[in-house]
Amino acid sequence: MILPVTLNEYFDVNSFFYIDDKNGHGFLIDPGAEPEKLLKLIRENGWVIEKVLLTHGHFDHIAYADDVRRALDIPVLAFRGADRYLLDPEMNLSTKWGPPVTLKGAEFFDDGAELTLGADPDFSLKVIHTPGHTPDSVIFYTEKDRAAFAGDTIFKASIGNYTFPGGDYDTLIKSIRERIFTLPEETVLYSGHTEETTVGAEKRRYGL
Repeated sequence: MILPVTLNEYFDVNSFFYIDDKNGHGFLIDPGAEPEKLLKLIRENGWVIEKVLLTHGHFDHIAYADDVRRALDIPVLAFRGADRYLLDPEMNLSTKWGPPVTLKGAEFFDDGAELTLGADPDFSLKVIHTPGHTPDSVIFYTEKDRAAFAGDTIFKASIGNYTFPGGDYDTLIKSIRERIFTLPEETVLYSGHTEETTVGAEKRRYGL
């Protein structure tokens, strides 16, 4: 089961639950605001969240990862090298909108890693590195459910902002063309700030 949750502190941001229907265990992706709302959903549904996953290190995706980690006693995982953003409020843009945000003690994964549940190793997400919005940006892909959690790499009808520190337009376009548009066209893309779309719809939008 995939449950999108729109959160708001300074602006709307999407967080996602990816839950194994067989056992109620799962992942929480990008808890960037309203941690009590997320924790309430977990309690009400009786879910066991095993890991918090981050698509990249900007503050609106990481701000409350530590609150969730401490409440549930679970790890937070990010792409190797994400500390450049997690530990620096200037790089993660938190000082641009409010108080500084830092996140220490993340565990790291690499491109191509399979992130699995302890309760069911067959329930997994594949890490696909998609730099361009930030160097540490990734998407999490599930072939089984034909979906990808795309962070801020691509949105419905638009692409990620490449003008923030560490961003690069050419790198972003390369990531989208070679790492997202090569996924099956029916793959649903769940982004950080818009409603869902599909790989096929976005390819057609750009004439590909």
